[in-house]
Amino acid sequence: MESAATPPNRESESLGSQVRSAIIWRSGSQILAQLVQWAATFLVIRILDPHDYGLFAMTQVILVLLNMLNGYGLASGLIQAQVIGKREIRQLLGMLVLLNFSLGAAQFLLAPLAAAYYRQPIVADLLRVQALLYLTTPFIALPYALLSRSMDFRMQARVNIIASFASASTALTGALLGFGVWTLILAPLMLFTVRAVGMTIAAKSLVWPSFDFRGAGTLAKYGGVMAAGQLFWFFQSQADVFIAGRHFTPHMLGIYTTSLFLTQIFVSKFVPPLNEVAFSAYARIQHDTEAVATAFARSVRIIMIAALPFYFGLAATAEPLVLTVLGDKWRETIPVVHLLALAMPFMTLQVLLQPACDARGRPGIGVRNGAAGSVVLAIAFLVGVHWGPAGLAMAWIVAYPIYLGISLWRSLPVIGTNIRVIADAIAPALLAALVMALGVVMVDHLLPPLHPLPRLAILIAAGGTIYGSWLLLFARQVVGELIAIVRKQPLV
Repeated sequence: MESAATPPNRESESLGSQVRSAIIWRSGSQILAQLVQWAATFLVIRILDPHDYGLFAMTQVILVLLNMLNGYGLASGLIQAQVIGKREIRQLLGMLVLLNFSLGAAQFLLAPLAAAYYRQPIVADLLRVQALLYLTTPFIALPYALLSRSMDFRMQARVNIIASFASASTALTGALLGFGVWTLILAPLMLFTVRAVGMTIAAKSLVWPSFDFRGAGTLAKYGGVMAAGQLFWFFQSQADVFIAGRHFTPHMLGIYTTSLFLTQIFVSKFVPPLNEVAFSAYARIQHDTEAVATAFARSVRIIMIAALPFYFGLAATAEPLVLTVLGDKWRETIPVVHLLALAMPFMTLQVLLQPACDARGRPGIGVRNGAAGSVVLAIAFLVGVHWGPAGLAMAWIVAYPIYLGISLWRSLPVIGTNIRVIADAIAPALLAALVMALGVVMVDHLLPPLHPLPRLAILIAAGGTIYGSWLLLFARQVVGELIAIVRKQPLV
């Protein structure tokens, strides 16, 4: 018979296997789901106008603000807790129901004020319909917490894929039928509704909510701190749209927000699911500082190997990429995409910090980081908005390194590492990406005039060859680590 105690090495292997399986399912499903959504999104972008995307962006300021308070921080507290029972699960659902129904009502009432601020009456109607999203949130957040706690990302993956197909179909249908900006409202409603139904079934989490919150103080406190951190994240992530929405026409705002969408694809679509896995993994080893530090450095190294060539390649190929993917009517986004891509590496590293600090039981670090970022970025955007979309892009480049520096200073001691270790983790990918970008620019200058699609294909092939060759020649240790991970060696 096996001993009741699990040997440390077997426990490490078990966690490593769980993390690897979670990454495969969570990031793999995210890639498949995003491929479906991107195919639909880029087709819809080619059909709709910048004006439609500008109006949609105006609604997102209110929606994102209220979503910062939707209770996902409470769900994170359930993941981080050592022991939970049915009572805690029912209490969490009760909190989520109260919060989100209140937020939906608040958005409905705030809609006319937002429309008046932007001087666009249709914004009120868009926001009122979007208030329906809050009805689905409790039935996504609770099963998400339960499945993440057990690191069961397989069922989440299946639900996300189904929801992505439903949303993509809705978006394409709306765009082809001439629904205009309403296409951008209906697609997320379909996505959230299918996710709510699917996640509840997957987690078997359909319970009666409890509104007796006695004994839930720890959960509420943890969720409150997390919500405060998210609130500051709102100020820094939406300050540019809030400021620009008052100064720009819907067309100009659409140009800026679509450029931002294109450059943030990696950090907003690929990194969050990896962070979900990382938070669950860090929470398992939260009392082992050395293990958390090692895992964090490894995650930075692996993510930056993919992120840096993406961003630098995006900056180098902005023109053929925009003309191929978005079409000629989006030509104004080219210089904005080029500039924003250079700021995104700083943002990627920034968002990797909070899961490690939260799992270590220090969510207040993220709150203070967010407060600093809100001030730094808001000041930069207030200055940059006077030079149009390109001015806002330059504000990103100037302000985000400052924000990241402040965050690293606060976060790294909590994680148990230092800036030198992180710099060493990033250096191989950074150098290879710089060489790749220079090579792509040189190849582009040597090419004869070509249609954007073949030009883009040649540049991507050249960039991939240069980047891969450089890593093989000068960063074999990093390549070896990636191979070891694929071969299922322990991750932590």
